[in-house]
Amino acid sequence: MSTKIKIVFHSLYGHVYQLAEALAEGACSVPGTEVEILQVAETLPAEVLAKMGATEAKKAFAHIPVAKPSDLADADGLLFGSGTRFGSASAQLQAFFDSTGSLWAKGALIGKPAGVFVSTGTQHGGQETTLVSMHTFLLHHGMVVVGVPYAAQELSHMADVTGGSPYGSGVLAGADGSRQPSANELAIARFQGKHTAQIAAKLAAKSKQ
Repeated sequence: MSTKIKIVFHSLYGHVYQLAEALAEGACSVPGTEVEILQVAETLPAEVLAKMGATEAKKAFAHIPVAKPSDLADADGLLFGSGTRFGSASAQLQAFFDSTGSLWAKGALIGKPAGVFVSTGTQHGGQETTLVSMHTFLLHHGMVVVGVPYAAQELSHMADVTGGSPYGSGVLAGADGSRQPSANELAIARFQGKHTAQIAAKLAAKSKQ
């Protein structure tokens, strides 16, 4: 039996999407893992996205399907990503979280390993508070929170600025969004994806015994 990992994200300028791709790469390195990347519905009008300079960037992941709450139910492991908005996840991802009430009522996500990832504009722009605030969604659904242990040596990298923490992988996008994910940030994301898939495989095997 394969292990199904689903990665759900919201991204404006592509940084979170690039982390999602790295997470998928890490998860796929675990034998027998299937990964599906999904994005949440964009709620900003096209003219607003254009004024924000996000239109071209969003074309890079326009092919990614839009997630529905029901997509989560058959996953063995889940990962959720967002840019930060004043220390919390974007309204778009929050709206998706809010739409999962029927899953909560059925306990459909209880016991599933899950983690989070993030992008911020600055080094201290709410990266850790956003990650931790997203953990509350996982906990309310009874999911098993999976972070990034310090076995990921890249977390201790001090040669230059880097996103990512034990709470989840992350990227520093720069105030103008021009900074792209570094090799170190992508390595942390790959580690998180692999780690999540490994735990998901173990828990799925246990549940089927």
